[in-house]
Amino acid sequence: MNTAKAAEAKMKSNDFLTLLDYSPAEINQLLQEAIILKDKKLQNDSALPLKGKVLGMIFEKSSTRTRVSFETGMLQLGGHALYLNSNDLQIGRGETVADTAKVLSRYVDGIMIRTFSHKMVEELAENADIPVINGLTDKYHPCQAIADLLTIVEKKGELKGLQLTYIGDGNNVAHSLMVACAKMGMEFSIAAPEGYHPDKDVVSLCEEIASQTGGKITITTDPVSAATGADILYTDVWTSMGQEAENAKRIEVFQDYQINEDLVQYAKEDFLFMHCLPAHRGEEVSAGVMDGSHSVVFDQAENRLHAQKALLVQLLG
Repeated sequence: MNTAKAAEAKMKSNDFLTLLDYSPAEINQLLQEAIILKDKKLQNDSALPLKGKVLGMIFEKSSTRTRVSFETGMLQLGGHALYLNSNDLQIGRGETVADTAKVLSRYVDGIMIRTFSHKMVEELAENADIPVINGLTDKYHPCQAIADLLTIVEKKGELKGLQLTYIGDGNNVAHSLMVACAKMGMEFSIAAPEGYHPDKDVVSLCEEIASQTGGKITITTDPVSAATGADILYTDVWTSMGQEAENAKRIEVFQDYQINEDLVQYAKEDFLFMHCLPAHRGEEVSAGVMDGSHSVVFDQAENRLHAQKALLVQLLG
């Protein structure tokens, strides 16, 4: 069995840990469900498919969009969300991840966790009898990627064949975007300084997937070549949570990797600018691009709600 198929074989159908576990058809189904739920929200549809359901939300990393979107989503679907700070749980005082998973499985209907270690999320899912959702780890951010695909579909009407260019650190957001693009037959280009490229194993998996879907993966250090002809330009902060000690060094290393008025000239005329937020104007993006007519960053942020509602209905409904 090849490596991409091996990754697929590990899929637990009732978890959402990474988009590697989902087929293009399943991703499309999730996007269509999100579109339907978004339309129902606009029409004030009062259907409550998750009435009586409870989502436990474990946070080891602080959050604005993840917490508010999941909590609001559960409320709008008729369910309830419990905010569980790791400092308030026994897991923060030495209880094992396995024991925590088994206990929470007796109380709630699903677990969303936002943490540092991806292995911790995998261990939680392995020991839980209920769905586990990866709200973010240091390796992957699949909830953001689904919201991004939803935004692109709304703005462009399609996914396959589009070129998404990511400028900046090869981090968790970049990994999940690369997986999403590979799965959906898109071209993914990333320009990052040497030493800050995406994980080689993730790149290898995505290249194999892209070879089957008609997609393409390009890794470079040149922002201009990556941005040339792009349908979407995407960036993230240069210093993620947990990397604060590296901030001064990262600002120096990434100074030539800002998406600004000069760089966007190489993209297509109707390009979209995307950012997972929070953004630091004047660092990874200029204020003019961030707040300009091509920016869809707040549509992205809203779509976290609709995409995650679709995910919750699929896993908990």
